[in-house]
Amino acid sequence: MDTYVLGTGLSHNGSTVLLKNGNIMVAIEKERLSRIKHDGGNDFDTVRYCLDFAGITPADLTLIVQASNFENNISLSQYAGRRYFDTHIQTPVITLSHHLAHAWSAVGMSPYHECNVMVIDGAGSPYSQCLDLEGAMVPSYPFDGGMYCEKDSFYHFNGKTLIPLFKDFSEVKLFQHTASLKLPTNYHSIGGLYHAASHYCFGNLDDVGKLMGLAPYGGLNGKPTLFKLENGLIEVLYENVNIYFNRPSSGYDDFKNDFAHYADMARWVQDETEKAIIYLFQERAKLQPHADFAYAGGVALNAVANHKLLLSGIVKNLYAQPAAGDNGLAIGCAYYGWHEVMGHPKTSAPAHVFFGQRYSDDVVEQAIAKAGLRGNTAFSVTQTADFVALTATELARGKVVGWFQGGAEFGPRALGHRSILADPRIKGIKNHINSAIKFREDFRPFAPSVRIDDVQKYFTHAWESPYMILIDEIKPEWKNQLDGIVHQDGTCRVQTVTQAFNADFYQLIGDFEAKTGIGVLLNTSLNRKGMPIVETPAEAVSLFLSGAIDVLVLNNFIICKHHDLLL
Repeated sequence: MDTYVLGTGLSHNGSTVLLKNGNIMVAIEKERLSRIKHDGGNDFDTVRYCLDFAGITPADLTLIVQASNFENNISLSQYAGRRYFDTHIQTPVITLSHHLAHAWSAVGMSPYHECNVMVIDGAGSPYSQCLDLEGAMVPSYPFDGGMYCEKDSFYHFNGKTLIPLFKDFSEVKLFQHTASLKLPTNYHSIGGLYHAASHYCFGNLDDVGKLMGLAPYGGLNGKPTLFKLENGLIEVLYENVNIYFNRPSSGYDDFKNDFAHYADMARWVQDETEKAIIYLFQERAKLQPHADFAYAGGVALNAVANHKLLLSGIVKNLYAQPAAGDNGLAIGCAYYGWHEVMGHPKTSAPAHVFFGQRYSDDVVEQAIAKAGLRGNTAFSVTQTADFVALTATELARGKVVGWFQGGAEFGPRALGHRSILADPRIKGIKNHINSAIKFREDFRPFAPSVRIDDVQKYFTHAWESPYMILIDEIKPEWKNQLDGIVHQDGTCRVQTVTQAFNADFYQLIGDFEAKTGIGVLLNTSLNRKGMPIVETPAEAVSLFLSGAIDVLVLNNFIICKHHDLLL
């Protein structure tokens, strides 16, 4: 009989994951279904999506494991909205504390059978609700004098269980009013300061990843340190924060008019964040030296800091969980249930993160027909087994392609199943995609996708990076030729592709190289500003019709505007 364990995350960036006999069968983020960025709080739609995919009911589940942020008492029938379960369900339900769920997500997804585990984010569970305090070193804060929440946690995974070694906390001061910058979560967390700085620079725009993209345009200009790094602990130096964070943006117009100031602030925060992360890894590694580190929590998505961490030599091998933010909590919940509760040993890690459901050609055909593209003289629609080679031809002709294949990626990065692709050699291609397709800020960079066989040809360190959570420096001879994927400082957030990871995408890059001599494609997510990555063929068609994407490839269907396909 098959064993099903369901993990579900109820924080922001909610998600649900279903394990079948210890392997991820299906997983989905709530925002992909609700179409609201960073959506969370309840799991009705995501649980239904997973159970429907598996063809099972809640009664078929062996175990449900859930996690939120600030609560351990979570109602099965009502939590920030309607849930799929009701109070009569007979399946056992376990609730995890926040960092424990993050840590198990890193363990379960990593390729390591033994490793150290680091979790760094904005704020986790309150001290009183943490389930992983036993045996861990914890600083002596006045925990009964306020609300203290997790900000970084360090563990060792010995191949069977997760051993807590050090946990740090910070008081949450939600109503604290400073002169300039108010942390929305922990008062002294790396993730909290980074999030607050993002709001400072972008006003009401809520996308922390933009700060990392803005930083290379700025300079440090002799600014002081932002963090006190002492005795293995990290504190925010608010005397320096309050002096410099004195011109908060009120929106995009304000940001554009004072671009240099906000770029300098982004550079300062990014640089200080890197120093703090490196310090934390250095101090924790003294407690349990190990070559392999698995890493989760929202801060683990900082690709620039990950690059610096590897260069520091403190960490030999680093696995940053691809869905390191709160969307990964569900993964950790599911693996905790399978390994810790049910006692199964860790075997192999997932070979990819394409955990969404696949959509049949019939569903694609229905989306095309409903949009009125069949028989429309403004479009050509072709279904062909040669769709990869023909897509490479279109890319080589300078066309921007929407690429929709298989199940959607789990996590924030488009990795070749829900991507917008283009030739990175085209002058002005970055501005064209940002302005006419993504409808977003012009400083935002795009990633290069390259076959693992060729990565050393184009990039200095040639690290394996299938999930775009590392940057690398482009080699000087390629910088001008591949302008579309090179950031302001000469770095690129690289995705390396293997045939085993994504066979069609691997072939597409190879076919493009055969036609152009260049084995690199510009890759960005199949969405526009403020929109989650598309989940369904109908959403992909709608995006195709709303902007300047030239060609849309849905499974083996190729749709071109203005009969522009070469056959």
